[in-house]
Amino acid sequence: MKILVLGADGYLGWPTSVDLALDKHELLLIDNYAKRSIMSENNRAPLILNKKIESKIKILKKINKKVSFKNIDCSNFNKFSDAFKKFKPDAVIHFAELPSAPYSMLGAKEGWKTLQNNIQSTYNLVWNVKTHRPNCHIVKLGTMGEYGTPNINIEEGWLNVKHQGRNQKFLYPRQASSLYHTSKIMDTDLIWFYLRLYSLRATDLMQGPVYGVYANDFSKENKLEPTFAYDDMFGTVLNRFIVQSVANVPLTVYGSGNQIRGYLNIRDTIQCIKLALKNPPKKGVLNIFNQFTEQFSVKELANKVASALKKIELNVKIKAIKNPRIEKEKHYYNAKNTGMKKLGLKPTLLTDKVIIEMAQYVISNKKHINNKIISPKSTWK
Repeated sequence: MKILVLGADGYLGWPTSVDLALDKHELLLIDNYAKRSIMSENNRAPLILNKKIESKIKILKKINKKVSFKNIDCSNFNKFSDAFKKFKPDAVIHFAELPSAPYSMLGAKEGWKTLQNNIQSTYNLVWNVKTHRPNCHIVKLGTMGEYGTPNINIEEGWLNVKHQGRNQKFLYPRQASSLYHTSKIMDTDLIWFYLRLYSLRATDLMQGPVYGVYANDFSKENKLEPTFAYDDMFGTVLNRFIVQSVANVPLTVYGSGNQIRGYLNIRDTIQCIKLALKNPPKKGVLNIFNQFTEQFSVKELANKVASALKKIELNVKIKAIKNPRIEKEKHYYNAKNTGMKKLGLKPTLLTDKVIIEMAQYVISNKKHINNKIISPKSTWK
């Protein structure tokens, strides 16, 4: 296939690109390094500052010559359209968004930048598919955060409603708790609008927080790790907990720690992307999958980390701090996630071995840890 990967430099975009290159797809990777710039502006940095794609792509070209890269801002309509029309993709994987709830809630400038980048990038993509490649399959990374924490079971994207004797299937109601997650709701609505009008095809992957380092053995052998963030803005919770453990910093549990979410290993993210590509929907259909494998409360997650790392003699402490977010700390949470399993997903579960392997990676790079960027600086209040 000819696949366009938007946001190819990111924590998920890069390992996805590597894996698709191994599968011999023809790839055009696009990124403008916006996340790197934002992290730098806010004095944040990943555990290892990876080389840019221009340098790393040389390794991919040794296994697949049909891989290229363009430094393009996907929210720039003209530049994005030119690249899209020239490449003529069969599928587009859309990671080109600013993935940080804390950043989006930092201030007016950051909030608008999140909305503008995320919504305009999605609009530009959908408009170009509609106009130039209506059979192209859009694979968009959504987030379980779109659903919020409703007091009913979370279905996989859709809800059948019976009202006054009549029935209708609607998108499952969304109620996000950050501006970032609200922008993702708008993305879903944009895609569904264009699908209804123009019979396009798309898959929306409602993903929970991701953890892990290497998505495949090739990446590990060639040191093609993703951008492993552990800071308060861009670090996902388990990755942060692992770094805190190695740095001998108490695990920061927000509030009660009873907040429940669905989690996913980075290897399974790639599995799900590939399964989505192999199973495109019919024209006019929006496939939605809840992309996670296990559910934990934050407190349960912290305890799992502490228990596992005792085996390598790390004495992990846990500290509850005042919640910087405005969110329900005690709530019902039961989300369905059978769709991807039916397509063939084989989950990588969060075992002690997985936690220890992550810790060993962090230990080998311990000298790069900056304790000053771990504690939350952004507050919803």
